[in-house]
Amino acid sequence: MATSSTNERQAGARSAYLTSMAACPTHRVLDRMGERWVSLILKELAHGPRRHGELARAVAGASQKMLTQTLRGLQRDGLVSRSATASVPPRVEYRLTQLGESLIPVMAAVTAWAQRHIGDIDDARVAYDSAISG
Repeated sequence: MATSSTNERQAGARSAYLTSMAACPTHRVLDRMGERWVSLILKELAHGPRRHGELARAVAGASQKMLTQTLRGLQRDGLVSRSATASVPPRVEYRLTQLGESLIPVMAAVTAWAQRHIGDIDDARVAYDSAISG
């Protein structure tokens, strides 16, 4: 009977864990929401449809490439829709879908929690760092 090494067992456990995370709905949604520009774009679109240039100005730190990639990812997820009009120049507009709109209250709750508790988190970090270094 063959026995597996500790490294093989750990690799198997790691693989099983990663597979379970890939299937976890909460992990998948938080993974998307944690991307750098997603919350800023969704927050901006919560105020209504925006043209690409308006989004670029509102999310000024994002490069053109990152803004486009993020918008495409949000479209793929069904959170944002893109419409283009046949004008010269073409007018492209982005808006939240019904699914995207349903996410706004959740983001507002997380934002409110963060604003209420960021001081507590900062204090805990300082206390932890002091205990570790002291």
